[in-house]
Amino acid sequence: MIRIHNSLTGEKQLLAPVTPGEVRMYVCGLTVYDFMHIGHARMMIVFDVVSRYLRHRGYRVTYVRNITDIDDKIIRRAAENGEPIEALTGRFIAAMHRDCDELGVARPDHEPRATQYVPAILAMVEKLVTEGYAYVAPDGDVMYAVAKFEGYGRLSGKRLADLRAGARVEIDESKRDPLDFVLWKHAKPGEPAWDSPWGKGRPGWHIECSAMAVALLGSHFDIHGGGLDLKFPHHENEIAQTCAATGDRFAEIWMHNGFVNIDNEKMSKSLGNFFTVREVLDKAVRHPQVLRYFVLSSHYRGPINYSLEQLEQADAALGRIMTALRDLPESAAALPGSDFTTRFREAMDDDFNTPEAVAVLQTVTREINTAKSAGNQARAAALGAELRSLADVIGITVTPKEWFSLGAKLVSQGGDRVAAGPVTLADAEIAQRIEARIAARRAKNWAESDRIREELAAAGVILEDKPGGRTEWRRA
Repeated sequence: MIRIHNSLTGEKQLLAPVTPGEVRMYVCGLTVYDFMHIGHARMMIVFDVVSRYLRHRGYRVTYVRNITDIDDKIIRRAAENGEPIEALTGRFIAAMHRDCDELGVARPDHEPRATQYVPAILAMVEKLVTEGYAYVAPDGDVMYAVAKFEGYGRLSGKRLADLRAGARVEIDESKRDPLDFVLWKHAKPGEPAWDSPWGKGRPGWHIECSAMAVALLGSHFDIHGGGLDLKFPHHENEIAQTCAATGDRFAEIWMHNGFVNIDNEKMSKSLGNFFTVREVLDKAVRHPQVLRYFVLSSHYRGPINYSLEQLEQADAALGRIMTALRDLPESAAALPGSDFTTRFREAMDDDFNTPEAVAVLQTVTREINTAKSAGNQARAAALGAELRSLADVIGITVTPKEWFSLGAKLVSQGGDRVAAGPVTLADAEIAQRIEARIAARRAKNWAESDRIREELAAAGVILEDKPGGRTEWRRA
């Protein structure tokens, strides 16, 4: 029984699909005028895992993640670059797909672009005008009348009176209420525009998602997701305009992933602590799945702190898994009715608790090492099969062969961490580390034992534990 925290109610609730056995999910995707940053990556990975796990649990999933390809920022960036809007958006959509592929983020079932749904957007705006929820302003914009929708603010917990009291809105005579928002923007010279009953113009941002979601999933579906920054006003406005236009419930459960902080400060271009996925993959991690493992090590609803130290910890943790799986046969079968699989499923059933699920992976890793030390290769192989199976559920699919062919990327040099190849150790240094590892194993200090093994693996040294506590080594 899967329970999911619903941002609309502030409580966990049982997943009870509108259509039994089928889950329909819409997630707000990227506005494509720049490269993906690590905040985007977190959202992509979080909902990729949600989709994967729901399928693993036997649900038929329809996953929709939109692309906003018409927007003020896009128009400005294209003008700054002196290039057509289609060229700009096409370039960054391709870059987004490349980054997602490297992170192991599967493509959604549908990836609609706003410009492909202008007729559906116009139909929804017309319905809102007809029903009295929207009006045509003197400047030609079509505005949504927030005060007309009973219950506005329920998702974000905000009250209209408080919003108005705290609003810092420039005088805008085209609005009847400072909280009203645009559904259809009248065209300005040189901007892309479509014909409409109110003259040439283009969609407002909020209405795009409402129209695409209803067109592809219907007026009542199971899950709507996105980053916490979209909760207000974007998702609040989606609820108001969609429910008013359709008379239906819209999304049953709202999910929001938390922010990414950089060295305990909010990620911001103005602070100079803004990192794209491409920068991180090229310069800071051994393998793209280190970034994925880092994201999954924190619960999706809370904030996550990004730093090189955190990446190094994720690298070491993933390296322990790869070391345990190394030299184990891939054809082995997992043990039936395993307690580890049960614990993994219980964690994921509880609001997709990936930190607990990852902890189970590390427990299985330690059990494999214990079985190897005891010479029980059959148990080690069966546990290895289970570990691979569980890791695959959350998209951790890198193989030991891939992992150990790369070497370490993060090394300390004058206090700064820079990209580098594998560290070379002399034979005597290797022997000293092996002795320290043997001592750690005798003391049952498995964490230290794994750390030394990973340090040697990063230097291209392969260890093979033999019966009687003997360890042999060779260079990769």
